[in-house]
Formats: sequence, structure tokens, C-alpha cells
Amino acid sequence: MNRLQTSITALVNLAERVGHALRWLSPTLARLTVGLVFFQSGWGKLHNLEQVTHYFTELGLPNPAFQARLASTAEFVCGGLVLLGLATRFAVVPLIITMCVAIRTAQWENVDGLGSLVGLLEFAYIALLVWLGTDGPGPLSLDRLIGRAAQHGAEIPIGAAPVTHRPV
Repeated sequence: MNRLQTSITALVNLAERVGHALRWLSPTLARLTVGLVFFQSGWGKLHNLEQVTHYFTELGLPNPAFQARLASTAEFVCGGLVLLGLATRFAVVPLIITMCVAIRTAQWENVDGLGSLVGLLEFAYIALLVWLGTDGPGPLSLDRLIGRAAQHGAEIPIGAAPVTHRPV
């Protein structure tokens, strides 16, 4: 029994070390996946605004031309920001709103309960976006790079002369 317990403990410790070493992978994959989806979707919509406007008109959205430009631009710009990991916590907000509107206007007839709601692709995007918004874009992002530069910059003010010690 002691050997079995030792083996299980060793496996658990190994799994924790591997998981810790790969902590960068989850937010990076989520950010790249969701960012690319929205970036490409926004790009496509911006280059076909007439069709998007027509679809929004069919859905009964008020001011469909404005809504089409707004949603397309939000997807393109915010998707690009998420893809780069730049201002991620701010960029996810318009995308979450866009997905909520998409569920309510285009997918609501397919929702007959909680199971069908969470089964929607749009809901999966919301879940990933909320996670990125709360936990951040991860270490392989411009947000992290800028944060590190700001920390190092705070230690040595720009334009400050280096401190030198002279023997007395």
C-alpha cells in the first residue's frame, strides 16, 4: 500500500509540474483561436457590409446599417487586439456583447433550455472571452511585454542619469 501511495503521489507531482510548465499554453491557444475567428469574421463582414446589413434587417435589428458597421468593426478591431494580446481585458467586452446579441437575435429560436444554450458556439466564445478578460492573455502577449517594460521603466526614470558611487 505504501508503494502504491508513493507512486500516486509521484504521478500527481509530475502532473502538477507539467501543468505548471505549460500554464502559458492555455491562454495563448484560447487567445489565438478566438482572436483569429473574430478578426477574420470582422474582415469578411467589413468587405461585405451590404449583405450583413441585409441579414441584420431580416433579424429585425434597429438601424441595421449602423449595427452592421458597428459589429463588423468591433469584431475586426477587437479580434485583432485579442489576437495580439493587446488591451485584451478591454477588447473582450465588445466581443462578449456581440455574442450575446448574436445569441438573442440569431440563435434564440434554437435555445430551449440551459443545455442548448451552453451548446451554442457563440456561448463557447463567450466562455473563452470571459476567461481571457478575467485571467488575462497570458505570458506570450503584448500586454505582458508592455507590463514588463513598464515595470522596468518605473525602476529607472527615462532620462535619469545613472547613479554612480564615488569613493570618498
